[in-house]
Amino acid sequence: MRKEYDLKKMKLKPNPYANKLKKSVTIRLDNDVIEYFKKLGEKTNIPYQTLVNDFLRNCKEENLAPKTIWKKSS
Repeated sequence: MRKEYDLKKMKLKPNPYANKLKKSVTIRLDNDVIEYFKKLGEKTNIPYQTLVNDFLRNCKEENLAPKTIWKKSS
């Protein structure tokens, strides 16, 4: 093995997987929701974060929208 390598001659290519990388985000989830996905992850041997991501991806692909009803404040 050489002591030094000349990296100046190396042609750098853009990473073809860069647009497929996942982004880390912080979201607040109810404890019961987290526990549900953790238990499902244990049963299926799939990390719960993957299950949450797959569920949200399915919602996106099926164009589903939440049916949230906000309570009026008095």
